[in-house]
Amino acid sequence: MRKYLGILICFVILTACDKHDPILPGTRTAIFDTISVDVQNKTISDVPDSVVIVDNAKCKYTQNSSNIIMDGDRRIFSGFPTNNTVAGTRTPVCSGKYLYAGLTTGELIKLNPKTRELIWVADIFRSTSLTGGSAMVDIVAPIVLNGKYVYAGGLGDAFCKISASSGVKQWCLDIGVALPFIIAGNYAFVLSTDNNLYAIRTDEGTVYWRTSIDKASVPVYENGVITVGSRRIDVVDGKIIK
Repeated sequence: MRKYLGILICFVILTACDKHDPILPGTRTAIFDTISVDVQNKTISDVPDSVVIVDNAKCKYTQNSSNIIMDGDRRIFSGFPTNNTVAGTRTPVCSGKYLYAGLTTGELIKLNPKTRELIWVADIFRSTSLTGGSAMVDIVAPIVLNGKYVYAGGLGDAFCKISASSGVKQWCLDIGVALPFIIAGNYAFVLSTDNNLYAIRTDEGTVYWRTSIDKASVPVYENGVITVGSRRIDVVDGKIIK
């Protein structure tokens, strides 16, 4: 009887860990789980005029691939290190008295750097991304703050819109993200890890169109056209401009 009870307890613990990573304290929103991205094949009528630019020049904090955030020589946050990371510079984003940072463990955090208080944690990955010992859920692309919301994407097959005040997910899509994305007007333009460019309506998370790209490159938006490498895409319908 004790043997079976022990097995049952282990099973419950493993199941819980699969759904919620217990490493960081604080308020945490649930891991989302979707089946596929529903592309509506809709055209964009309200073409954006400009791109959201995050002015982070005065953000003095640094972050390394071991999820340690520093204020000069003072450590203000220590996350859980992982070997499953992608090389690159990681920079927290400052807004008011808070900072936001994406971790290699797939978590987006809001932190008060003066008090070192962790305000909230949001998981930017699907629950199925946790299966297997070598799962990579690193948040590589720079996060974008726009008004009351934070946009973040990671390698755990997730692109999400998060409430900056509460950390609650507004929506998440099954889109893996490794490169910087664009927030412009009412839309997000995201190049996925499977080389598809998505146009997403940010108020509701609706995917308007999807276009396949031959070679991954950081997307650039200007005057109704998105450029990815040598490809130029019409923002209205996602078609290649020849």
